[in-house]
Amino acid sequence: MEEDDVPRHYNNGNRAFLQAFMARGTMTFSQAQPILAAIFTAQEKFDHENSSQNGEEGPEPTQPDQVTREDFESYVSAASAAISDFDLEIRSSVHQVTKERVYALINTTSDPVTQLATLHSAEEIAFVRRVIDAIFDKYNTPRMEVLALDGMQANKLRSAPRSDDENPDANASINGQANGADPETQTQTVGGLKGLKSSEVEAVMRSMVDEGWFERSREGFYSLSPRALMELRSWLINEYNDPEAEPDEWQRVKFCEACREIVTVGQRCAERDCLARLHDVCEDAFWRTRRDRKCPRCEREWDGRHFVGERAVTETEAYRRGRRRSGRGGGRSSLVEQIMEDGEGGEDGDDGEDGE
Repeated sequence: MEEDDVPRHYNNGNRAFLQAFMARGTMTFSQAQPILAAIFTAQEKFDHENSSQNGEEGPEPTQPDQVTREDFESYVSAASAAISDFDLEIRSSVHQVTKERVYALINTTSDPVTQLATLHSAEEIAFVRRVIDAIFDKYNTPRMEVLALDGMQANKLRSAPRSDDENPDANASINGQANGADPETQTQTVGGLKGLKSSEVEAVMRSMVDEGWFERSREGFYSLSPRALMELRSWLINEYNDPEAEPDEWQRVKFCEACREIVTVGQRCAERDCLARLHDVCEDAFWRTRRDRKCPRCEREWDGRHFVGERAVTETEAYRRGRRRSGRGGGRSSLVEQIMEDGEGGEDGDDGEDGE
């Protein structure tokens, strides 16, 4: 990038902010406030030491609550302009649960899935791809759009799948199976890639959360983070949606009727074949613009009790019954698996939510 391309006001404070942003990958206004406060304090101290008033007492440190949203947005804008020549940009979206706006550093050219190669092995990347496939395929059906999985379900994906037409002797071997090895420590080799051990699965899932690709809820469900949804948006649509599908045909990636962003946590129309979805965070503003609470697509009454995300499981009577029987921890994962595989719910779009 040429020197002339950098805005004239871009200084060491901007560089420090960009460095902090790149280290995190994502940032919210509240997270940026202490960072910018430290930058402002350092800049004011430097300016004071190099001014004619050096002998006087220095300025008071800037406090995080003194950093305004306008300050933050100006630094984000300057950072985005500085990285644009490197096929990077900063995008933002509202978090589907917390309602906080999240800013993320996005690579605009390469396949985002392959970007993990700088930090992870080929086996780990293949495992992450299987997790994303499960989130948008296995655990995302017209009957139950969970779009998430728990640790036990992720652990079941540790072994690379073997195609029916592959030669099992040439392309796959279960290490230690013949010796009666512990299934928790054995790995599978398919197509030159080994599977992962259970302990490695836990470490990879934890790293995906730490790196900002996945989020883990209080109920123990993993789903794609705001950063992942922003960076993978085009890839998810191309990978899981059928471009030749009819306008009213069910698709795996669906969008909010209000903000038009991907919905993985929110509400769905009570009519199972209807594609209308709403983020919880968009709901109030959306209904204020309409005369009644009817589905904007099919005109069915919108009851707010049919869910996208983990609540498609946790709001079912079967889940609550199971939790009462087994306690908070015991048997939860097997219960979740059973509900998700059965797709608990009656016909006519009931989906198992009882509205309690």
